Amino acid sequence: MSLTTLVTQEAPDFTANAVMPDNTFGELTLSKYRGKYVVLFFYPLDFTFVCPSEILAFNKRLAEFKEKNCEVIGVSVDSRFTHLAWKNTAVENGGIGNIQYPLVEDLDKAIASSYGILLKAGVALRGLFLVDTKGIVRHTVINDLPLGRSVGEALRMLDALQFVETHGGEVCPANWQEGSESMKASKEGVATYLAKHGK
Repeated sequence: MSLTTLVTQEAPDFTANAVMPDNTFGELTLSKYRGKYVVLFFYPLDFTFVCPSEILAFNKRLAEFKEKNCEVIGVSVDSRFTHLAWKNTAVENGGIGNIQYPLVEDLDKAIASSYGILLKAGVALRGLFLVDTKGIVRHTVINDLPLGRSVGEALRMLDALQFVETHGGEVCPANWQEGSESMKASKEGVATYLAKHGK
């Protein structure tokens, strides 16, 4: 399987059926989210094990994403009907309850394929794509099926992206957190930062 990075490239657009936050069915087009940041994440299958932990974790912190002008969208190869059945199943019975962001169906696997994360088994790897307000992929992380992602790290990368967009000439060093010191994008800036923090 050949995986080509999408970082710095326009996010592959798609229009697909989805279950919306109010449990209605609707059509979702990624490019209609221009002007907002998007965390687009893929998970293998509904009614499985690691997946609900991630979906619920994103939902728990959804307000933080929205405060930062960012929408969260989940995608799997299940149908919108299966998504709805999963939402209508209580968490204590293996469901996800009434999560408040869209779940997109990818029955023909075209979306997962366009993002380069479709396995031969017919399910997607745990791919996460941070898309900026112009529709460009700025960050991605791809995990194997048994490895859950960090919602906190997705928020950290969103913070970092927004920081560098609003502070020209500054970059975010390793382990940067919102409110911590950045680094000037120059030899002198790097030297100054490392002299303070590199040991």
